[in-house]
Amino acid sequence: MERKIQLHNTEVKYIYKRLRRAKSMTITVRPNASVMVTTPVAFPVWYMEVTLHRQADWILKKINEFSQTKNHTLAGIGPAEYRQYKEASRKYIEQIIQRLNQTYNFSYNRVSVRNQGTMWGSCSQHGNLNFNFKLYFLPHYLAEYVVAHELCHLQELNHSPRFWQLLAQTIPDYKARVKALKSRY
Repeated sequence: MERKIQLHNTEVKYIYKRLRRAKSMTITVRPNASVMVTTPVAFPVWYMEVTLHRQADWILKKINEFSQTKNHTLAGIGPAEYRQYKEASRKYIEQIIQRLNQTYNFSYNRVSVRNQGTMWGSCSQHGNLNFNFKLYFLPHYLAEYVVAHELCHLQELNHSPRFWQLLAQTIPDYKARVKALKSRY
């Protein structure tokens, strides 16, 4: 459902979704400068709006950054964007890892964010997680899938049925997300 809110004298339109599987509120500002808010079903609307006001500076900053970016396609994202968005991408990915790993409780060594050509992520046999900084520019549900996929490789370093069962614990619609990722990017 599309809604509007005033943040620092700026009217911001956003898509609001209540999801049964959501465990907390998430705010996503996409590369096309659109805003999406997801909450658990029983989450109070008034508290969601209070949180949006608390995050107003960040939301408006991201909208402004993305509005100034001329090319919203991943093909146009290169070394300059890597330097500009590397740390933001790292923080974004680490937030997803922390949230998903509350379910899995896996231990890992380090998280690297790189400007990779063709891979979204990888997991080494030493427990190192590597991600493409361009995850920052994907829709949140696809970035979440990639992070969950690599987290599951910490336990199953293959694509066996056990791996997919493990992944389904946090991403039950992983097949649809794989299809979307392959068809769009």
